[in-house]
Amino acid sequence: MTTVSKVETDKFTMNYFSFGNGPKNLVVIPGISIQSVMGSANTVAAEYSLLENDFTVYVFDRREDIPDPYSIYDMAHDTVDAIKSLGLSKFSLFGASQGGMISMVIAIENPELVEKLILGSTSSHIKDSQSAVLDKWIELAKNKDAHSLYQSFAKEIYPPEVYDDYKEYFSDISNSVTTKELEKFVILASAIKGFDISEDLKKIKCPTLAMGVFEDAVLDSDATMEIAENLDYRPDFKLFMYIGYGHAAFDTAPDYRERIYSFLTKE
Repeated sequence: MTTVSKVETDKFTMNYFSFGNGPKNLVVIPGISIQSVMGSANTVAAEYSLLENDFTVYVFDRREDIPDPYSIYDMAHDTVDAIKSLGLSKFSLFGASQGGMISMVIAIENPELVEKLILGSTSSHIKDSQSAVLDKWIELAKNKDAHSLYQSFAKEIYPPEVYDDYKEYFSDISNSVTTKELEKFVILASAIKGFDISEDLKKIKCPTLAMGVFEDAVLDSDATMEIAENLDYRPDFKLFMYIGYGHAAFDTAPDYRERIYSFLTKE
């Protein structure tokens, strides 16, 4: 049983869970979600069990009471405060989607903390053309239409066969979404629009692996390729692009965890 715990600082409270008992630390920052990933702690720990002998893995939520607005930079600063509150001084970092944006900020601003960086289906520069899906989700959340939001969210991040298999599940779970969760989703999704850290990418000092998807319906494959264009001059930068697994390849690609493990354990 994986237990969700709290980090309390003088400014905020943040939920996290941890698993594994390895000598090295891995921090995971999930992407945006309608409901917190903390409710899936056992599932996440099981999916990433490959890492548990070599790493102690910490998965962080966003802070509990988020202000409005709440930028990607704010999220990064709060996450660093939470990480330090747990006494972690060196760690590898994996961020998926919005979590990847947060992770890039952390790696750029705190090079002394991050040993290796993994970026999954993320973007260093959100262009107007990449905001259409976000705008749709934000509007549905503002209208308190949890059912349509869950269906649209799942349809955009998963490949068609996965969405079709779980369509009824998404319909059922949407009934449990609260007004507070919808309001929080609006703030978090809005923070992605206009995010641009592309000019600072070369300030990343640690070995980096970027994994994207050619059929990314949320951010499109150009997002990952732009990161690669800024970092592929370095011999310690690696790029891998998936075909057919959707934006959430970090959930759907069967070899995703193996690629993470290989990158983290290879000297």
